[in-house]
Amino acid sequence: METTDRTGPPLTGGERETLRAFLDFHRATLAMKCDGLSDEDLRRRSMPPSTLTLLGLVRHMAEVERTWFRRVINAEDVPLVWSDEGDYQAAYDATTSTRSEAFTAWQTEVEHARRIELAAESLDMTGHQPRWNADVSLRLVMLHLIHEYARHNGHADLLREGIDGVVGA
Repeated sequence: METTDRTGPPLTGGERETLRAFLDFHRATLAMKCDGLSDEDLRRRSMPPSTLTLLGLVRHMAEVERTWFRRVINAEDVPLVWSDEGDYQAAYDATTSTRSEAFTAWQTEVEHARRIELAAESLDMTGHQPRWNADVSLRLVMLHLIHEYARHNGHADLLREGIDGVVGA
């Protein structure tokens, strides 16, 4: 297994620093779960008929990062990467995807998210979430992303164990 740099969040620190560190920790965890696997392994389904795969999770998280940071907080008029209809589940089907394609898209969206978060003066900055027809704070977005990664990293644990037996944090 390759080594992915993963730094734990600070035990003491300010709110923003802690949120940023937890988000980066979970991003690194997803990457770690994919380390050392072939494209074929990354496309292996968890339990058919489910289309859930590690590569699908990476694609899904690219969509999530893009939506919450670029579309909601930064008000950018950009489409989803893998769905014209706004179907976030479409990203899970990675049957023809490659590590290169999925990770490039995901890393691009993570870089945009970091840039947007760092440029924001405050966690109180808001953007509009059209699905909820409500304004949301950057704080909520960061917490939502931490939650989303944590949930999907649990899926990634099971997927990885099913592929080659590797388990662990």
